[in-house]
Amino acid sequence: MDKRLFKSILLIITYAVVLVIALARLDVVLGAVGYVLGLFRPLIIGFALAFILNRPCHFFFRLYRRALGKTPAAGAARPLAVVTSYVALVLVVAGVFSFVLPKLAESIQTFILNLSTYISNVQGWLNQLADYFHLDMQTLDLSSLNQTLENLLKQALGFLSSLGPQLLEFTTGIVSLVVTGVLALVFSIYMLSGKEKLLGQCRRVLRAYVPAKLADPLTDVVHLTSDTFTRFVTGQLIEACILGGLCSVGMLFIQADYAPLIGVTIGASAIIPVAGAYIGAIISAVLLLMVSPLKALIFLVFLVILQQIEGNVIYPKVVGSSIGLPGIWVLAAVTVGGGLLGLEGVLFSVPVASVLYTLLRRNVRKRLDSQKAD
Repeated sequence: MDKRLFKSILLIITYAVVLVIALARLDVVLGAVGYVLGLFRPLIIGFALAFILNRPCHFFFRLYRRALGKTPAAGAARPLAVVTSYVALVLVVAGVFSFVLPKLAESIQTFILNLSTYISNVQGWLNQLADYFHLDMQTLDLSSLNQTLENLLKQALGFLSSLGPQLLEFTTGIVSLVVTGVLALVFSIYMLSGKEKLLGQCRRVLRAYVPAKLADPLTDVVHLTSDTFTRFVTGQLIEACILGGLCSVGMLFIQADYAPLIGVTIGASAIIPVAGAYIGAIISAVLLLMVSPLKALIFLVFLVILQQIEGNVIYPKVVGSSIGLPGIWVLAAVTVGGGLLGLEGVLFSVPVASVLYTLLRRNVRKRLDSQKAD
């Protein structure tokens, strides 16, 4: 038997045996993967933080480099950009905790205090509607709904009030949290400040251990994935902030005391692709419907107009082009991703599908061009 053929057959058999063992003891494999990921948690968190701050850091770097020019202080452009990015992140987090969360808690508390009145109004409207159409039905009793909503909103209010202590409970203790946070911060600072050097080292390792015919396509896929995820995350966050902020401003003229609650609901739901806009609109409209059906209708009309302006005028100017995935595939990706992995699948399915779609489109074009050449 040919020696190369024997090695290939032996390699296939080895892979098959390993695959069968892994599937048979899948729980052990998943546990081992979870343990390894736990060990690398600071590195993973640091990478995620550096990935989020990469674009702001690049923006500040260009500003500092343009301002410093060719002076001896030009080498400080990168450290200054890293420091400015983290200062901006701290200011944003401090603003959310000092302004947005208290206002949101106020709105929820106001809604809880008036909930019994809203439920009575809804019950009266339903009974009037039944009398108008001469429906033979008993008077609706929504007291259980009232109690359920009160419990849910009180839980949300309690979560917001004790959000700081609850964040500390996500780890085994304060020491573990501090150590993980400090290590993640150090890793992210190193990744941002030494990005060019780190990327160069990764390229050298890749070319040293991977054949050239695989290294170049793999590098191209990594660049494409990074660019797609960067544009997607940046676009979704900017869209959520713009839409939530404008919606809060508009709510000041519709129902001012619920402006923070509705704004946060619309902004948070806008992060979810496709379905997020409908989820936020339905939740907000139901809340306003209890206050006044007319205000709920006005809000829906306002939200439709706002989304059209934001999607066709503001978003393209601020974010730029989309991730290049047709609408039908966005819907398919969200559906499949949500069915497989739940909320995480919904959030990450669109950029993953965009990468696969781009690679498939390139391969199809390459094959068609080669057929024409033949």
